[in-house]
Amino acid sequence: MPRAIPSDKITGLLGRVPSALGKLCVALVAIHAVRPLALRTLLISDLDRANGKLKVGTRVIYLDELTLHLVADWLRERHRWWPLSANPHLLVTRRTAMHADRPPINKFAVQYYFRFTGLTAQRIWSDRILDEARQTGDPVHLMRVFGLSAAAAVKYVQTAHPERRGPDPIRA
Repeated sequence: MPRAIPSDKITGLLGRVPSALGKLCVALVAIHAVRPLALRTLLISDLDRANGKLKVGTRVIYLDELTLHLVADWLRERHRWWPLSANPHLLVTRRTAMHADRPPINKFAVQYYFRFTGLTAQRIWSDRILDEARQTGDPVHLMRVFGLSAAAAVKYVQTAHPERRGPDPIRA
C-alpha cells in the first residue's frame, strides 16, 4: 500500500535540487504526478507554453505558474548550453543534447536529481497521488487526472480513506 511522505521531508523539496533541469524533473513528478519514466519521453513539441499545457502520453496536464517558470528557466539554460541541439526531447543532458541519435535522457540522469531530495521519484509520484486521493476520495478522478487503472485508483482511495472500506468478506 502507498505510504504518505512526512511533510517535513516534502517541505523545501525544490530548494534542495541544484539545477534547472533537476528542479523541473522534481516539480513535474511532485506537483503533476508525471511518472518518472514519462519524464524521459517528453518532447519539446509536447509543450504548449502559451496555453500552459504539457502532453504526457495520452493525457494533457495544465501547468501551474511555478512549473511554467521552471520550464522557462530550463529552456533558457538548455539554449545557453546547447544552442544548436537538434534533440527533440524536452529534457537533455550533456551526453544527449548533441548526440547524433537524439536519445532521451537515461533513467540514471533522472534518478541523480532525485537523490538531492532524499526520496525516490517513484515515492514522490505515489505520495502526490495519495494526497489527491485524500482530497477527492474519487477513484474516477484519479483515473482521469493521473491515467491510473481502476484497480490502482481504488487502492489509493482505500489507502487514503480506510474508514470507507467495508469488512473483508473472506474474514467475515
